Amino acid sequence: MKITELLKKDTIILDLKASSKAEVIDELVNKLDSAGRLNNKEDYKNAILKRESEFSTGIGDGIAIPHAKTAAVKTPALAFGRSIKGIDYDSLDGSPANIFFMIAASEGANNTHLETLSRLSTMLMNPDFKAKLLEVKSEDEVLSLIDSEEEEKLEEESSEGSVVEESEGSKGLVLAVTACPTGIAHTYMAADALKNKAKEMGVDIKVETNGSTGVKNRLTEDEINRASGIIVAADKKVEMARFNGKKVIQVPVVQGIKRPEELITQALNGDAPVYKHEGGGDKSSSSGGEKGGFYKHLMNGVSNMLPFVVGGGILIAISFMFGIKAYDPKDPSYNYIAKLLHDIGATNSFALMVPVLAGFIGMSIADRPGFAPAMVGGFIAANNGAGFIGGLIAGFLGGYVVVLLKKLFAKLPQSLDGIKPVLIYPLLGILITGAIMFIVIIAPVTAFNLWLQHVLSSMGTANRVLLGLVLGGMEAIDMGGPINKAAFTFGILMISAGNYHPHAAVMAGGMVPPLGIALATTFFKNRFTRQERDSGLTCYIMGLCFITEGAIPFAAADPARVIPASIVGSAVAGGLSLLFNIGLPAPHGGIFVVGIVNGNPLLYILSIAIGAVVTCLLLGILKKPIKTDEVEA
Repeated sequence: MKITELLKKDTIILDLKASSKAEVIDELVNKLDSAGRLNNKEDYKNAILKRESEFSTGIGDGIAIPHAKTAAVKTPALAFGRSIKGIDYDSLDGSPANIFFMIAASEGANNTHLETLSRLSTMLMNPDFKAKLLEVKSEDEVLSLIDSEEEEKLEEESSEGSVVEESEGSKGLVLAVTACPTGIAHTYMAADALKNKAKEMGVDIKVETNGSTGVKNRLTEDEINRASGIIVAADKKVEMARFNGKKVIQVPVVQGIKRPEELITQALNGDAPVYKHEGGGDKSSSSGGEKGGFYKHLMNGVSNMLPFVVGGGILIAISFMFGIKAYDPKDPSYNYIAKLLHDIGATNSFALMVPVLAGFIGMSIADRPGFAPAMVGGFIAANNGAGFIGGLIAGFLGGYVVVLLKKLFAKLPQSLDGIKPVLIYPLLGILITGAIMFIVIIAPVTAFNLWLQHVLSSMGTANRVLLGLVLGGMEAIDMGGPINKAAFTFGILMISAGNYHPHAAVMAGGMVPPLGIALATTFFKNRFTRQERDSGLTCYIMGLCFITEGAIPFAAADPARVIPASIVGSAVAGGLSLLFNIGLPAPHGGIFVVGIVNGNPLLYILSIAIGAVVTCLLLGILKKPIKTDEVEA
């Protein structure tokens, strides 16, 4: 399939009217929607914004490739937009973007579509192609130029995949693996950036891509043995066991695009740690023993659990609006709608939280065979008093039980490989995990949960405020990262144990950073550029919705001032919420669930407001006024 089968005249804008990143996204989304390529414009836009919240798709050198793979797309498509004057798009190199390709991939997009979209990403790494795109005068010229460039790219692709032999005069052999969560754009752009720079440096390189269509250009065992060093530029799990004992550089995929020369030089010089795979030397394993594996496995579980927490939690909160016991037919306040909402949110969605957490931790560790044992272990934990902590243990237990089974049955005849994932791993994995959970884990973890609940319930006011200060501050340290998630996870744990106070501090602390920044952009305008003030308006909404990540662009641009100001404000909000004895029975929802808190909702709003004002004032003090022309830039 050719790119011009996805990009048509009716999805091309040669002169964008937008003047900001948000306006560019709106304009291109509207173009795709008016051309009939979307099922649901708002859902697609939300998917684009979610992708941007992970890190900007403004890759630098004047290019931005916003993209999303979602069921909101009716037909896989491309939109092209151009701005000769350039638009600030939070690009990696800080430069304005002139060329915009918005990728709309449907959830069930076939490999042909995905390969075509990926090819476009690599074409944009060619500076001549970019220059010509800025000069075209009509939609027909855009399509003709893309067709011509694509023909050359297809010829290059046909020569890939062969074993790399060191060429005469080469400085050495470097291998690389690139992968991003969607596997459409950054995976291939990082690969092309590394290949182009290696060619320029006179270095032999082979790059394996782990994209939406699977692994391409796979590295061979011989190449791995001969390589001077290996670069893994990835934001998702890739097969790492094969690199055991080799010098491996592990970085986010965006670094492969941003600094290819530095990474190649580092690999050539052997300036990298020797990779130690926790599963030993099993070359076929992809069980995730890479550096930071524990955190990756945990985050895989938490990220897949969150939709159940958010969706179910808000439904529970709405049911509480009819009365805290309105879901109970025996209570005088009983309401059928409240019972329906509570049954969906609490009895079903929220009840799946711990099993899903455990299942996806197990899957991250041992791939698909680890899912069933870990999920069953999580279900056992949820139904026998072990709760959230029991679910965490079950996830790691189920995953590593399957890793052990893989090793034990590795020497079975190849003819029996087919029965391992459908019989041996699920049968023995579920049996062993379940038995250990019932015999060893349930009793002590349940006792620990009861003890922890007792300790928290018996805390004096001073200790409670201290807990609130810590939980609130944790929400602002990395704004959606592991420390933030640790506080959020603790709050959920306490809700499941019946103590609603800690999560009140967590949500108050999480709302403060974007709200405080929004206030600062309003009342201290001369500390921010016009683009930042525009983004500040969005922070009001994100803060009210308990989306701490709304503060990330400001923290990334000025971490020395924004992060400390946010931490102090968040800690104040968390401490005040527990000083005022506020409890929050809903696990999510922001301003929408303030009305159902245990305690005085006005005092809870006051806690959040004071925290936001503290952050705002600190930013006003810490940030220096900028020049008038920069303010308007």
